[in-house]
Amino acid sequence: MYTEEINFKKLVKMNMLYETLLNEIDIGIHMINEEGKTIIYNRKMMAIESMDHKDVLYKNLLEVFAFEENQNSTLIEALTLGKAKKNIKQTYFNNKGQEITTINDTFPIVKNGKIKGAVEIVKEFPPLRQTSKVGAIRGHHTKFTFNHIIGNSGAIQSVITEAKKVTRTSSSILIVGETGTGKELFAQSIHNKSQRAGKPFISQNCAAIPETLMESLLFGTNKGAFTGAIDKPGLFEEAHGGTLLLDEINSLSPALQAKLLRAIQDKTIRRIGGSQEKEVDVRIIATINEDPIEAITHNRLRKDLYYRLSVVTLFLPPLRQRKEDILPLLHSFIEKYNMQFGLRVQGVDDSVINFFYKHDWPGNIRELEHIIEGAMNLIEDEDVITTSHIPARFYELTKNESPIQPPLARWETDKLDHTSKTLKNTIKEMEREYIIQILKEHNGNISQAAKYLGLSRQNLQYRLKKYGLNT
Repeated sequence: MYTEEINFKKLVKMNMLYETLLNEIDIGIHMINEEGKTIIYNRKMMAIESMDHKDVLYKNLLEVFAFEENQNSTLIEALTLGKAKKNIKQTYFNNKGQEITTINDTFPIVKNGKIKGAVEIVKEFPPLRQTSKVGAIRGHHTKFTFNHIIGNSGAIQSVITEAKKVTRTSSSILIVGETGTGKELFAQSIHNKSQRAGKPFISQNCAAIPETLMESLLFGTNKGAFTGAIDKPGLFEEAHGGTLLLDEINSLSPALQAKLLRAIQDKTIRRIGGSQEKEVDVRIIATINEDPIEAITHNRLRKDLYYRLSVVTLFLPPLRQRKEDILPLLHSFIEKYNMQFGLRVQGVDDSVINFFYKHDWPGNIRELEHIIEGAMNLIEDEDVITTSHIPARFYELTKNESPIQPPLARWETDKLDHTSKTLKNTIKEMEREYIIQILKEHNGNISQAAKYLGLSRQNLQYRLKKYGLNT
């Protein structure tokens, strides 16, 4: 009995030493148990998150802190997936609605092969802790960096390499890509790697606002300009010093495109109802979900605006041209929804993967994510997604298909199923092959080939870049 009492006193003393040590070190420590409840929360962690220990200890992490829709708790992720992660930026909100940004090293606690909890070592990241006032008001928090872009295919890696290069300047950028290819992800990544990272990032979908309101939204208004008008800055003023992303630029009217062009060229704006020019320092990133040349031809995009915006043009490949990236994308989405839904799905069976490699993916990466999210809503005790979990319209397509095929290179993927290709895709393939043939006939001379094809040199260069052709 005496020995037990001595051991107990030693244990108490050791715990006091550990507690003192944890509270004195200048890094945050946050530990949760297997139920997701906080069991260690040191003084530095309280300071970083502006919280008191009584508001956090012995409570479920997800009941105390809030995470944005596309953000996961790195602690819960370590607990549910058993994966360690280092140097991960995380943005979330405390119980007062205050935004916190940290850099974390997170580890699962494993005993006898079972996960018993998770611990996070947290470093405060002052430059990112407070989002700019403009960004907070408009809700445009930049959360994506180049590390969030998934894919090892040559098609996507070449675009990433090019995008990283243009972070060094403030030239305008035009991002061309179909719906669901990740245009905003690239735009945010460019902003966050540039010297403008600490300044506002404002994103606006040009197709979402009526034409009558779009001009005042872009350039702002002065009181008295029209009935009910107030002094209000526009997007250019709000984004001063930072980046303005204009999504679906081809949705703007030609008249408004002309005013936008003038603002970009002169680096000044005039509010509606105002008489003074205001200087603005804004990097413009525009996106378009169709071929810019076709948009110009059909008067959906002014040629002079295109030339101004396309100082740098990034072409995002559709998923059907980078099918070797399907597997890593699958793993990423499964990991994401495991965390959100509290599941432990391990993968996808062969029949589903077989379909994924044959499907044409008109909705691209967004379509793939939606299918995985829908499938994981139907998961019960299973740990593998099967055809019974994917939407019925896709399940029918998987019947009587040939055996699974491995990830293929881009040129091989295009040969998978000619009967399923649209007329538009077939025409594009024919155009690509014809351009290759004419270039060969003219020994790679772009000017001569353009003349033969009845195109301008710039038009041909655009198509060469679009099709990934080197001359």
